[in-house]
Amino acid sequence: MTETTSLRPEDEVVGICRDLIRIDTSNYGDGSGPGERAAADHVAGLFREVGLDPEIIESDPGRASVVVRIPGTDRERGALCIHGHLDVVPANAADWEVDPFEGVEKDGCLWGRGAVDMKDMDAMIIACVRHLARGGIVPPRDLVIALFADEEAGGKKGSHHLVEHRPDLFAGVTEAISEVGGYSVTVPTADGGEKRAYLLQTAEKGIAWIRLTATGRAGHGSVPNDENPIARLAEALTRLAAHKWPREFIPSVRTLLDGLSELTGVNYSDEDLDELLGHLGGAQGFVRGTLQDTSNVTMLDAGYKHNVIPQQAHANVDCRFLPGHEDDLMQTIRDLVGEHVEVEVLHRDIALDAPFEGPLVEAMVAALRAEDPDAEVLPYCLSGGTDNKALSLLGITGYGFAPLRLPADLDFAPMFHGINERVPTESLRFGARVLQRLIETC
Repeated sequence: MTETTSLRPEDEVVGICRDLIRIDTSNYGDGSGPGERAAADHVAGLFREVGLDPEIIESDPGRASVVVRIPGTDRERGALCIHGHLDVVPANAADWEVDPFEGVEKDGCLWGRGAVDMKDMDAMIIACVRHLARGGIVPPRDLVIALFADEEAGGKKGSHHLVEHRPDLFAGVTEAISEVGGYSVTVPTADGGEKRAYLLQTAEKGIAWIRLTATGRAGHGSVPNDENPIARLAEALTRLAAHKWPREFIPSVRTLLDGLSELTGVNYSDEDLDELLGHLGGAQGFVRGTLQDTSNVTMLDAGYKHNVIPQQAHANVDCRFLPGHEDDLMQTIRDLVGEHVEVEVLHRDIALDAPFEGPLVEAMVAALRAEDPDAEVLPYCLSGGTDNKALSLLGITGYGFAPLRLPADLDFAPMFHGINERVPTESLRFGARVLQRLIETC
């Protein structure tokens, strides 16, 4: 056996991730970024090197996704899609300790934009696929490997484009796994010890990115004006910010809270969760975002001269809703902003809720425990969104499973879209081993 064919996924996952980080795929959401084509070409080259025949699909020039199908032993079984995204959110280098696109390795971690979201998982997927191809290993069922463009702007140029225009690529796929799940948090146990709990993502909130437009009477800045659109918008935003969205614990959230309570010995009530959630460290932000619907103002735009009252004022609001809540959320928004403010939906996507049971879930749990025997695995709902939303339109059930065994003192979750994004190299190797087990057994 040659040295190349004996390479395991854990042997090359760090290098693959480093090379991906060094390809700037910043997505500004307005089409002005570099796009994903260079990264797609690089990934396709890694697949072709081991004899695979990937397809690169562009939605617009430079906005590229990569897909390859690997036949399995049982072609009658529903296929599994394992997917990631190639784009990243922008990074301001002046805010970082290192160049965010240099792929620096220090303090046992690989640093850079995408190290957490989600070129780490991309690298695990690529390393495992290369291992299958080099070794001639046939998975139990067909695998569809997809690295999408544009996830960080809602997937219109990536997963949604492929679902709409190339559904043939996902023929026979029934289940999918992707990002923002499978990582560990270390919690204190009721007996005074510690235990790693892996958060397997089974649900996602829906998305409604809306634009508020307040209208009024234009005029001179020195003249009193009781129809000032900026004032009307400010009043609407104040009402929106003051609104207390009611809590509702969907099954994945309730199961997580109950499991965490049992592990830690900390009781909780629906009104008082602070002590319990405090044991999740930085991950508690994701969980707090799934206790109710949310609405956050993210952008403002009004006026063009200091002494001119404009006719309109605008604000962008990021709304996230629990499964089944979209209509109620939109009506509440309209009621809160009032008659002088128009509500326009710029982008929407559905909420997801998958069962924390079944053969795929059992296989994910088994793969984790094979590498970390004492691990607990708990479900959770993601407050953000993934490309599983698009795939669900084809009837595909999606989970978040990017397995990482993390040091107890690493505040991991806040690094999603944060500065100094980094992932431990040993965690990457662990994830590659777990994903390899899953691919070869599920």
